[in-house]
Amino acid sequence: MTRCRLCGSTAMGSVVDLGATPPCESFLAADQLDRAEPAYPLHLRVCTACWLAQIPPLITPEETFKEYAYFSSYSTSWVEHARTYVADAVRKVGLDSEGSEGSEGSDAFVVEVASNDGYLLKHVVDRGIRCLGIEPSVNVGAAARDAGVPTLTEFLSPETGAAVRAEHGPANLVVANNVYAHIPDVVGFTQGLRALVADDGWVSIEVQHLLTLIEENQYDTIYHEHFQYYTVASAIRALASGGLALVDVELLPTHGGSIRLWARPTEAAGEPSQQVADVLAREKAAGLQELSGYAEFAARVAKVRRDLLKFLIEAAERGETVVGYGAPGKGNTLLNHCGIRPDLLAYTVDRNPYKHGRFTPGTRIPILPPERIAADKPDYVLVLPWNLRAELTEQLSFVHEWGGRLVFPIPELSIVEVNS
Repeated sequence: MTRCRLCGSTAMGSVVDLGATPPCESFLAADQLDRAEPAYPLHLRVCTACWLAQIPPLITPEETFKEYAYFSSYSTSWVEHARTYVADAVRKVGLDSEGSEGSEGSDAFVVEVASNDGYLLKHVVDRGIRCLGIEPSVNVGAAARDAGVPTLTEFLSPETGAAVRAEHGPANLVVANNVYAHIPDVVGFTQGLRALVADDGWVSIEVQHLLTLIEENQYDTIYHEHFQYYTVASAIRALASGGLALVDVELLPTHGGSIRLWARPTEAAGEPSQQVADVLAREKAAGLQELSGYAEFAARVAKVRRDLLKFLIEAAERGETVVGYGAPGKGNTLLNHCGIRPDLLAYTVDRNPYKHGRFTPGTRIPILPPERIAADKPDYVLVLPWNLRAELTEQLSFVHEWGGRLVFPIPELSIVEVNS
């Protein structure tokens, strides 16, 4: 990477180099195990001109998202997060089935970009509000349509945004949750958001906060699907590139710490809230607008690796069994960076049937149905989607029956005895 994809600067500083790994969602079928796997460098850098953290665009969204292994509806807490968000957004933006006051359209219209299997828009449908999902993955988009959520199979671009607006009218609310990091053309994508939204409408974006990623050692969320990593400061610059202005921000616990950005077309935005100023001040105090603020991160990442490997090796030497729970993208960054293979982690399980019988990319760890844990009664369960700690601690409480314990690798190694 020689130039920042947002501002074009060549002033790029290293944050952490995680070596080379396969794309995190390229799960292997059994008949692929004897084939070569492509691996790509995973080196996070930050632009010292606009402070957008980013990795090189070594894979394309088309390679990852045309057939996708992640279905949002398999996370109970995430579905509840979406339900609460819809209820709050309806109040904040003033949406109802008859339309929103002052909107361009004759009735309310909500568009979600990267709408996955309809986990969020189904709550919009239930409220009788007109909506449309824009989802590039053929398989998960089909699942959304089966669930009654109108869904267009496309990537968002300025042209796609304009075509949707021409056919359906401008959107009062455009939702882009957990996608703003997934697109290498951040300027074109932002222009697509502006094309979709009404001139007096709202854009809502949720994305992981670089502040918590750095502070909480959440390095496993660095993977090839995530092309950039935002602070509020860099998000303001990214939004401006497409004609949007930030007016409010919320700090969320999701994904270990996320920001919800509320933006409007520049001409309708007005002054940003005090919360925007407060978060900007926190980011500056943390040193995220100077290269020295990132200096210790790589060393803390290395300690996470050493501690996890030490635990797994010592457990193996004691004859204890360790299996995994979950097969998320973040887990594959962790497994590959640590060099964990089936001799240290016999298998992992996942609620998503799509992944059953497949193997994790690079590390070739089998993925089985969740019922195997109760059948095998392992000594430890390594929880790879650590961001769902509360939900999964409850789901896995049954391991207490045989004295099993849970292991969380991030932000630091934590071994937990669960109660029945």
